[in-house]
Amino acid sequence: MLSKPWESNETVGGPERSGNRTYLYGLGLDEENLKKPFIGIVNSWSQIHPGHVHLRDVAAAVAEGVLVSGGQPFEFNTIGICDGITQGHSGMRFVLPSREVITDSIEVMVRAHHFDGLVFLAGCDKIVPAMARAAARLNLPCVFVTGGPARPGFYKGKGYAGYEVREASAKLLAGEISEEEYCEMEQCVCSGPGSCPMMGTANTMSCLMEPLGLAIPGCGTVHATEAKKLRIARKSGELVMRLVRENRRPKDYIDREMLLNALRVDMAIGGSTNSAIHLPAIAYEFGLKLTQDDFDEAARKTPHLVNVRPSGKYTLWELDLAGGIPAVIAELGAEHFNMDKPCVTGAKWGEVTRGLHSLNTDVLTTLEHPLHEDGGLCVLKGNLAPEGCVIKKSAVHPDMHVHTGPARPFDCEEDAVAAIRAGKINAGDVVVIRYEGPKGGPGMREMLTATTTLVGSGLGSTTALITDGRFSGSTRGPCVGHISPEAYAGGPIALVEEGDLITLNIPERRLELHVSEEELEKRRAAYVRPVRPAGSPFLARYRAAVSGVWEGAVLKDPEE
Repeated sequence: MLSKPWESNETVGGPERSGNRTYLYGLGLDEENLKKPFIGIVNSWSQIHPGHVHLRDVAAAVAEGVLVSGGQPFEFNTIGICDGITQGHSGMRFVLPSREVITDSIEVMVRAHHFDGLVFLAGCDKIVPAMARAAARLNLPCVFVTGGPARPGFYKGKGYAGYEVREASAKLLAGEISEEEYCEMEQCVCSGPGSCPMMGTANTMSCLMEPLGLAIPGCGTVHATEAKKLRIARKSGELVMRLVRENRRPKDYIDREMLLNALRVDMAIGGSTNSAIHLPAIAYEFGLKLTQDDFDEAARKTPHLVNVRPSGKYTLWELDLAGGIPAVIAELGAEHFNMDKPCVTGAKWGEVTRGLHSLNTDVLTTLEHPLHEDGGLCVLKGNLAPEGCVIKKSAVHPDMHVHTGPARPFDCEEDAVAAIRAGKINAGDVVVIRYEGPKGGPGMREMLTATTTLVGSGLGSTTALITDGRFSGSTRGPCVGHISPEAYAGGPIALVEEGDLITLNIPERRLELHVSEEELEKRRAAYVRPVRPAGSPFLARYRAAVSGVWEGAVLKDPEE
């Protein structure tokens, strides 16, 4: 009678599981197939997502690697929202909450069927961290294959990214470019399959899967259309079989120091501010914790090395040619990265990076001549953000590192965008967008329409924007997000009034509202929270259970 030493035996082993085996035989499998380890290939393919539209071919390559190594692959799907398509409208409210759905759906599928190992296929913003959380929660031998960036798109010989098209919309409204030019531009920028070719959230999180010990070194920057991506997928299928036989599980080797390694790489590559939500959420699933202070310390101590948009001038294509994340880690060296920690194969990073270096020091700079002396992200605190907030310092013009201006508060992104487009925002203002946090939105939308409209209107180097919402990884300019506590939870940002002076001070890590505590107490006493209908049963449940941003905006266990 069939019996095997892996978890899938719970599904198919013994005489009492004959009915289960019958259904598997109905798939065309035979007894030899059922004796093998069952490997789940967790795919996020869909036809509406350019970052994931190619993942069927990647899954086939993974399955080939599993089969030749003696495993039985089973591919299944989960959802994957495209952040780019959902920008600027109500659909964005569902994007961050979808991270919870993805993690939970994977857990449900895997625990129900008792897989022995997993290969995760993802490429974009919420899907990669959602799958990393599932990897921690399930703690099965696993490997990540990230979908890879798209090749750069070009318009009139110049490389463009999606956020630049959004910025150009303001120029269209101002009559600086024609509608024909704009239409041509928007059809040129996305070159095909893959994540946006810049250091946005998608590529940030994909790159961080390498130091986190979940993806084969080099995977994160290999582009979606490259044959090398299929070779990595095949090797990942082979590798997961070795990990199953060795019984090597994520919680056996991923510890807090590896999370800090990922955080240091995040600073070195100029990663997305969204990593400040996703890395704490991943840590939470591992039973660990990353705090505001961890981000601040990493930012102060880790140099920014990667000259890639939106903080620099190159794309992921050039970063891959310069050596990718293994070369970034090699350039950081033991001074800034714990080389004794392992990658997913089990080899220590000191071994993996031996002999590596940047192959283009303009794209990937060195410790001797970094792009910036400290990390790409910066955590600010002050009476406007007692629990902290975050800014991509590397994408802010030096003239705006210290700025004081009058507040222009808005209770949603749409109202702020309308004011910018109507010419009602002036140079020097501080635009405040509130009630867009995890609970307030609900869903913590990205404010990309607001930031790109601001930049496209010529205000990106003179006007600050602060919010309890969040930003796309492509955001550039003096934009402060994740203000905590959020307005809906009674944070001080809810008390800001028109004309209040606000100071952004990046060198001192401060965000201050110049209103006396006595006046703030009066405002608190008179404050009535606006009615903000969730607009969806799902979002209402999300609002009720979601934690604060510095806890990762996770849905807490009711028993905690």
